[in-house]
Amino acid sequence: MKPDYPLLGLLARNPASGYDLGKWLRLDGQFLGRKPSMSPIYRALNELKGRGWVTTTSGGSGAGPEAKVYALTPAGREALIEWARGEYVPAARPMSPDFMVRMNFAGQLGPEYALRIVQTELAFRRAQRQAEFDGGHGLGLVDPVPEIDSGWLAEIYHITHDRGWQNTSLYIGWLETTERYLLRRVSQSDPDIPTRC
Repeated sequence: MKPDYPLLGLLARNPASGYDLGKWLRLDGQFLGRKPSMSPIYRALNELKGRGWVTTTSGGSGAGPEAKVYALTPAGREALIEWARGEYVPAARPMSPDFMVRMNFAGQLGPEYALRIVQTELAFRRAQRQAEFDGGHGLGLVDPVPEIDSGWLAEIYHITHDRGWQNTSLYIGWLETTERYLLRRVSQSDPDIPTRC
């Protein structure tokens, strides 16, 4: 089983119960493309505990029964940092949740982490866009069933392609803006502090 680094990232922010982690993932995590049920969360927490990356204590809010509260161990912190420093490989699909997960949970370790992730994603998307220019795009030869009008097919293809093109263009623009911000942010860092990633 692949370790659940986003859970490590959440626990790096604050120790939490499995219920609280699930609540965060259902609400804020939906914007990261993740809305798991509680069973996978508890399985992942048990796997992380088995690796020695999290520990549990009993705790509660006083309003209900005591719950297991999960916290990172030093080994868990090291695992999170190692993952954050590791290679980020963009997904072929623009705006994949993988990018936002990596940006959120690796990027929280510092602006230099976030900058490296953004630059990797931006370079990949620019190359992908250039390949579209070089290879062209189009519907190609079609021989549709009688219920489909060939002229309308070409129009609907271009309408839907344009939507994807525009979304990706906005995404590339956001990446460029974010890169500029992060470059300024990293350059403002104290030069006596070594780069962490």
